[in-house]
Amino acid sequence: MERLQKFIAQAGIASRRHAEKLIQEGRVKVNGKVVTEMGTKVHPLKDRVSVDGKSLKLDTKKYYVLLNKPRGYVTTMDDPQGRKTVADLVKGVPVRLHPIGRLDYDTEGLLLMTNDGDLTYALTHPKHEIRKIYTARVAGIPQPADLALLAGGVELVDGLTAPAEVAMIDVIDGNAILEIVIHEGRNRQVRRMCEKIGHPVVRLKRKGLAFLTLDKVARGRCRHLTGREITALKRLAGLSSEK
Repeated sequence: MERLQKFIAQAGIASRRHAEKLIQEGRVKVNGKVVTEMGTKVHPLKDRVSVDGKSLKLDTKKYYVLLNKPRGYVTTMDDPQGRKTVADLVKGVPVRLHPIGRLDYDTEGLLLMTNDGDLTYALTHPKHEIRKIYTARVAGIPQPADLALLAGGVELVDGLTAPAEVAMIDVIDGNAILEIVIHEGRNRQVRRMCEKIGHPVVRLKRKGLAFLTLDKVARGRCRHLTGREITALKRLAGLSSEK
């Protein structure tokens, strides 16, 4: 028997957190009955589970894709406003993938996608402190004190940010190019940090996550992770490679 939200995540419909929301909203049925209890357990082979009327089938094969997301795409699998989504860029995968974390509409760069709900949950959990490396072009040139503030922690509306690694790596047309390494995953965090010091982001790219980079992955293209990369990611996330 497995918890309902875990079963939904393993079916590739959503991350475990999003699955919990689907249950709370009454969009999930088990054997034809709406279930809103978070502790509900189901048998993967015997019980019939559906989301929004669509029956779920558990595909035991897991897929792990690294996408170089361009600007102008939303990090969802479908969008009610009709905007382009990252799902449009991942072809040839026979199951529905979901993003691990988010990059906002105007941010480009490295985005992982998978149907492995356990890995998604673990990699986005704050306790694992997964490194995320960004290149940010900001308006103007921050002073050393500004950079020290970014590195030491910035007070945002949702609290003080954790210490970060910050370096100015170039100046182009009067705008600084910063490399910023964070371990948190707050919404629009890098943009809000830079706005706080008075140097808003002009362009933002995530170029690394943990040990993964965009090497040999062109903008708008993707590749499958290797077995070695998957094992290493699971180790970082506190999961055994067998899961």
